[in-house]
Amino acid sequence: MPTPTVEHHPSRGAEPRLDGLAPAALPHLQAAAHAIRDGAEAVARQALDAALALAPAHPELLRMLGLLHARAQRHAEACAALQQAVAQWPDYALAHADLGNAQLAAGEADAAFASWRRACALAPHAPMPWFNLGRNLQLHGDTAAAIEALEQAHALAPEFLPALILLGDALVHTGRFDDAAARYRAALALHPACGDAWRGLANIKTRPLPDADRERLTAALRLPGLNPADRIAMGFALGKVCEDQQRYEQAFAALDQANAALRQLHPWNAGAFRAHADALFATSSGLPAARDPTLGHEAIFIVGLPRSGSTLFEQILAAHPEVEGASELPDLEQVLGEESARRRQPLLQWFATATGDEWQRLGRRYLERTARWRAHKPRHTDKLPSNWLLAGVLGAMLPGARIVDARRDALEAGWSCYKQQFYRLPHFACTLSDIAAYLRDYQRIMDAWQAAEPQRIRLQRYEALLAEPEREIRALLAFCGLPFDPACLAYHQASRSVRTASAAQVRQPLQRDTARAERYGALLDPLRLGLGLPMLGR
Repeated sequence: MPTPTVEHHPSRGAEPRLDGLAPAALPHLQAAAHAIRDGAEAVARQALDAALALAPAHPELLRMLGLLHARAQRHAEACAALQQAVAQWPDYALAHADLGNAQLAAGEADAAFASWRRACALAPHAPMPWFNLGRNLQLHGDTAAAIEALEQAHALAPEFLPALILLGDALVHTGRFDDAAARYRAALALHPACGDAWRGLANIKTRPLPDADRERLTAALRLPGLNPADRIAMGFALGKVCEDQQRYEQAFAALDQANAALRQLHPWNAGAFRAHADALFATSSGLPAARDPTLGHEAIFIVGLPRSGSTLFEQILAAHPEVEGASELPDLEQVLGEESARRRQPLLQWFATATGDEWQRLGRRYLERTARWRAHKPRHTDKLPSNWLLAGVLGAMLPGARIVDARRDALEAGWSCYKQQFYRLPHFACTLSDIAAYLRDYQRIMDAWQAAEPQRIRLQRYEALLAEPEREIRALLAFCGLPFDPACLAYHQASRSVRTASAAQVRQPLQRDTARAERYGALLDPLRLGLGLPMLGR
């Protein structure tokens, strides 16, 4: 039987969501929308079933059904429902945008971008489709196209802060620091306590913030009723400006307060993490030998403690004509998450029983998901720092991949973590003692893997690169199976999007004066104690 259609009246508005909906279905639709927002899946499904019984093909009901499936990570069902919605109303921009979100979650990136672009074409004067497109382009690594879409969103809604902030971030990633700062300043003109704007300015690390910013931040932090996220971001920015001005005790105090507030939002249990890391290490030590030892040769993983030079090492590799710098990719974790969802078991329950053939299938899935990064060059980097936890898994899944373990002086790296507000990573960096514990676990486990499989894992020291850059760069390239190319010595001239907090630093030649920890003296003794270093306060 053909699917019934719903009459659509464009004269009633660009997206008349309720056209043709039986009045009796409206309360059920509203109840479903509230339940989806609140995460009450059973209530939402009951309400939608009642509404669909009255209007089984209504596009807005189908859209809501798609959103319900998407929230529950039933990606195929979400796509099917949303495709039914746009088949009924091909000019329904919101449904196309939601379909794009579901398609991306299902791993169908090309289809997702086609849906988002369709939403922009259907609603060219609405800022949100352009913002949605730009945000996803940026997340996907297509920074130039993201800038175009975000500039369109900003032009349509000049006071829409998220578009201004994301546009500033994208401009930073391409090295357009003056343009980025102008966008952040414009956001602050609209909202002086905009934490994201202060975060953006502080992350242009090669540019000191002026004393006027210290005064503005100090005043803004006294305002009552500040959003906690804004207060935290401004605290980190105040720490940066105080350090720029050599006010080290004030910098430490600002960072201490910001980290304490962040820790309240995101508690960290060092003991539980150590147990998890040890379980991963023990289990992955016994994984089956790879069926194809060359599988994954295309990938170069860069792992380690954040702020240890991983972006610099990636920039050096990405300057090579055979390597695309892909930055911090979520694909490895997502492939393992897909398999956990398929098996309905957490990772540690299933991966010890996976066969060599199954690991090979997962490795191919990773290569399939990351193929876009090799559209123009045969190799790509993946520098998500926390992938060190999966070093053993990679031996079974992508045995041909190379792993570069970026190491920096532990005190400097740990202190640099404390100064940086992280978003995607676990929040181990909110206390100096937790940083030390995390660093000890990481080094202990990676030292064991590197000793066991030196052909697969290279320990790359930041200080060694500073001391003898050409020797270290040649050795790094040789480890990755790459011929030497002089472009890697001029890595700072490479034209690419750098989507990390080091975006400004890697666009300049090597700096040998990056050490900062000693300037804080005994204030860093909790970190020294955790690292087994002599304390200055004794």
